[in-house]
Amino acid sequence: MKIKIACVGKVKDSFYREAVAEYAKRLSRFCALEIAEVNDEKAPETLSLAEEAQVMEREGEKLLSRILPGEFVVCLTIDGKRFSSDAFASTLQSTIDRSISCITFVIGGSLGLSPAVTDRADLKLSLSDMTLPHGLCRVVLLEQVYRAFKINAHEPYHK
Repeated sequence: MKIKIACVGKVKDSFYREAVAEYAKRLSRFCALEIAEVNDEKAPETLSLAEEAQVMEREGEKLLSRILPGEFVVCLTIDGKRFSSDAFASTLQSTIDRSISCITFVIGGSLGLSPAVTDRADLKLSLSDMTLPHGLCRVVLLEQVYRAFKINAHEPYHK
């Protein structure tokens, strides 16, 4: 089983990078983890709506180039489905049970995901109604994926 995180930009803060590395290490006994970063586009505060759409489209093209046919794609969006940890673990397991070899989670840039990317989604997931910094979003996602594997393995994990 492979878990891929396709995301726009790099994690800049060292404390988030350390947390990502820790969860990557923990996940290594359950799956192969790939983090596929694509460069973010310049997006100054003064962009028009048309310019914002162009930035999202360019970032979306880069993200889509990192997604292969047959991958189960989960886009992180504010309007996505919200799960409890147990329900998320069940969804992850049912996806694995369908012989899907790679689950790809997609995290957009500061402006979000383009319609082309969200149209490719097999599932839209919301981690919170609140906006999270990119690095924290990545850490929360990895923690929940790790928690799901622990739940599915019937192994204890702190509550």
